Amino acid sequence: MVAEHTAFPQYKLRVRQPKLCDPTVKQYSGYLDVDSDKHFYFWFFESRDRPAEDPVLLWLNGGPGCSSMTGLLMELGPCRVNAKGDGVVNNPHSWNNHANLIFLDQPVNVGYSYGRGVFNTVSASEDVYAFLQLFFQQFNQYASLPFHVFGESYGGHYVPAIGSKIFRENRQLLDTSSLVGQFWKGKGVQVINLDSLGIGNGLVDELVQYKYYHKMACDSSYGSVLSESACRRMENAYPACAEKIEKCYRYENALSCVPASFTCNRGIIGPYQESGLNPYDVREPCESGGLCYPIIGAIEKYLNRPEVKAELGADVEKYQGCNMNVNMGFNLAGDWMKPYMRYLPELLESGIRILVYAGDADFICNWYGNKAWTIELSWAGQKQFAAAKDRAWTMKPTEDLQVGEVRSHENFTFLRVFGAGHMVPYDQPESSADMIERWLSKRDF
Repeated sequence: MVAEHTAFPQYKLRVRQPKLCDPTVKQYSGYLDVDSDKHFYFWFFESRDRPAEDPVLLWLNGGPGCSSMTGLLMELGPCRVNAKGDGVVNNPHSWNNHANLIFLDQPVNVGYSYGRGVFNTVSASEDVYAFLQLFFQQFNQYASLPFHVFGESYGGHYVPAIGSKIFRENRQLLDTSSLVGQFWKGKGVQVINLDSLGIGNGLVDELVQYKYYHKMACDSSYGSVLSESACRRMENAYPACAEKIEKCYRYENALSCVPASFTCNRGIIGPYQESGLNPYDVREPCESGGLCYPIIGAIEKYLNRPEVKAELGADVEKYQGCNMNVNMGFNLAGDWMKPYMRYLPELLESGIRILVYAGDADFICNWYGNKAWTIELSWAGQKQFAAAKDRAWTMKPTEDLQVGEVRSHENFTFLRVFGAGHMVPYDQPESSADMIERWLSKRDF
C-alpha cells in the first residue's frame, strides 16, 4: 500500500502489515519516502488495551544516529530480542499496554532508514512532521487521539524541536484569520492532538548539564567511580567548557558550537571514557556488543536476519544500531551544543505537559544535570517549580515501595528513577510501565 498527501507532494508512505514481535495486535511498518533522496523507516503497534481510545505515542532513540528499534527491542516495545538474536520474547511491561506506539528511525541513515544525510535537529523535525501528517491521513482512526512525543538521550534535542514544530503548525491551522493556515487545512493538513512531551535521560541544556558530570562520576549516591586525579581534571575543565557553550548559545552556528563540543567532550567526558566503565550505568563495566550492552548486538543480529527483513519490508543491505557517521555529521554541524531547551517555555505556557525522567545510575545524561536544568528553565512557572518539594514516588500495587522521586508544578514534572541507568525501561521495566501509565492517564505520582 502506498499513501500520498496533496499538501506534501514530495512525500509518500509505503506500508505493510507484519506479524512479528506481538502478533496479537495490529501492526504497520514501512517507509516515508522523500522524493528519491530520503527514506525513513517506521514500525507501529496498536495498544493491547483499547486501541480506538488509547493515545498515540511516538518514540525516538537518540545518538544522534541510533535506531529507535533499540527502544522497541530492548526497552519499551511489545517484545524483546533474546540473547542469541534469533527470536524475541514477550514484554509484559511494554508501553503499548495502554498506548498505540510508533517507532521511527530518524534522521536518515539510522537503523533501517537510508538516503541523503540530514545533520541538524530542526531539519529532522520537518520530516517527522510530514510523516505524522501522512500517517494520520492514512490511518485516520488514530488522528483524533491524544498524541505524545517521547525520546531518550539526544531525544532531548529531537523532542523539543518536534514538539515546537507540531505546536506552531497547529496554532496556524487553528487561527481562523490565518490565510496560510486555512490554505493548508484545505489541503487536508490536520491538527495533531499534541498532549505531552517526554524526555528520558536527555541532553537538553548543555551549559547546565555539563556542570554535573563531575558530581555524577565523583560524588553521586553510588560513590566515586574515578580516581582523584581524573575527578580534578573533569572539574577543572568546566570553566573553559562553559565559556564555549555560552558562545554557542549566543550565536547558534557551527563556528561557535563545534569548538564547544570538542572542548567539553574531551575535557569532561574523556576522563570517564578512559575508565572503561559503562557511560550509561556507573555501576557496570562496559561490555562488548554495542553501547556496552550485549543485547544491542543481539538486536543487530535479529534485524539482519533475511526473513525478518523480508517480513518488515526493510530495504537496507545491513541494519546498524548506531551510525557514527551520522553522529559526527551532527557534531560537525554544531547541533550537539545548541540550546534546544529554548523551545520548551512556549509549550509549557500554552498548556502542553512535559515529563522529564532520568535513571539515577546514568552518567552520560545524568539525573543531577537533568534535574538542574528543569529547575533553571526560564518559564512562567519557574519560581514555583524551583520551590516545589521532591516527593516520594511509590509504585502499585502495594504503594509502599519507593521507586523514585518526583517534583511537579502545573504541567511540568521531573522524575528521578531509582536504580536505572540511561535506558530506564530496560533497567526498571515495572517502574517504567507504572510511570507511563500514570502519565498518559494524567494520574499523580
